[in-house]
Amino acid sequence: MASGRAGNPPLPGLRTARPPVAHRPVPPDQDEDAVLRAMQAGGGVRLLGLRIVIVLVLLMAAQAYDGSLHALSHWFILALYGLGTVWFGLRERGGGPAAAAYSWAGTGLNAGLAVYVLIEHMLAGGGAGLGADAVSRLPAFLLLLQTGLSMRVAQTVVFCGVVIACWSATFLIGLADPELFPNAETFPTAQLTGLATFAAAGLLVVDGVVRLRAAVARALRMEHERTLLARFVPDAVALDLSAEGGDSALGVHRRHACLMILDIRGFSRLSGDHPPETMVLALLAVRAAAQAAVAEAGGLVDKYIGDAVLVQFVVGSPDAQARAALACACALRHRIADLNAARAAKGLFTLRVVVALHAGDLLVGVFDDGVRAEYTVLGPAMNALSRIEAQAKAADLDLAASGDFLDLLRGALPEGIRALPVPGAVLPEGLTLFAVAAEPDPDPTRPRLRIPTSGPAAPAQG
Repeated sequence: MASGRAGNPPLPGLRTARPPVAHRPVPPDQDEDAVLRAMQAGGGVRLLGLRIVIVLVLLMAAQAYDGSLHALSHWFILALYGLGTVWFGLRERGGGPAAAAYSWAGTGLNAGLAVYVLIEHMLAGGGAGLGADAVSRLPAFLLLLQTGLSMRVAQTVVFCGVVIACWSATFLIGLADPELFPNAETFPTAQLTGLATFAAAGLLVVDGVVRLRAAVARALRMEHERTLLARFVPDAVALDLSAEGGDSALGVHRRHACLMILDIRGFSRLSGDHPPETMVLALLAVRAAAQAAVAEAGGLVDKYIGDAVLVQFVVGSPDAQARAALACACALRHRIADLNAARAAKGLFTLRVVVALHAGDLLVGVFDDGVRAEYTVLGPAMNALSRIEAQAKAADLDLAASGDFLDLLRGALPEGIRALPVPGAVLPEGLTLFAVAAEPDPDPTRPRLRIPTSGPAAPAQG
């Protein structure tokens, strides 16, 4: 038996073949404004309150050292900062096209205050005492936190960059001209320690904001995709697919799947012999039987194509998918048999179906061209399935499976199921066809067929 990898060519990398339709909505995880709104939802008032709290803390901290370090200009600048930051916060919270500009202006104001307090402290005797040093650095750290809580990565990076650049430049000037700043003996150690601490804190805050934005973007993508998938598939399948990373621009996932197709034999001939209403009732009865069997096995009806039913099993490991698909096919045979018995009792014609099973890697998801959205699967395995079904019809088989599919069963079929290779099947290179008998063997002494994971099928004593 051919290996399961031989029959299906590898899928190419996902690419956007054409520009997106102009009116197609941008996925929320790629919409920076949507991510920012989600992170700031309900926090506008709290962020504004935080600005006011920070201003009060700065005023109280400065009061403790106003006799030794701060001139009247310091209080004037703090007051202007307090008014400015609250005003910018209110304007930003109001939204509109200018909200981003007000946000950047607020970041610039924060950086300016942090730099001012640091340089003022250096000129007034930086390094003279641990308490004074802590007070002078407090604005930089508090405003770093405030900027980070805005969840804007670029502004947080700019704030850190401005403060570090100005602090470093002032420090280098102090080294070049020791008489410019008092306490030349302790100045280098005190400023270098503070600068290194702030740089480390800045890296942590920026990294935290980046990670948090990524987590929120992923959560938005999952919810958006789950909502989109829920229009077409059960919630369990929607949750499973949305939790898996995929190409969010295309809305599809690379996923292994087991496929099953059911087709009514001679449907065109029967349509010529019976009224359309009778054929519609027969078709709906087969579809109902198929839907019941698929739902029972945990599969998903992809679509109805005329008198055919395309089914996919995309949840779980490949071997679990194969077991579920085979169980579904066997259950479907019993349901069709019961349906035919009921139809025969009513004097109606009976129906014969062919079922084909295959497996491979596919692209799974909602394919949206901007006009119509459809959940389906695409890939070489889908093309091979139609060839397998055609050969099963030609060989007059009721249930057929590819070697790729049987490979997933890891060497053995369930009790009462046999598989025999079909010689002469015309299939693409690497694909093999097997007839699957779903009824018990009438001769219990006959060797039972076991399916190896590779190589030709061979009977083994059970």
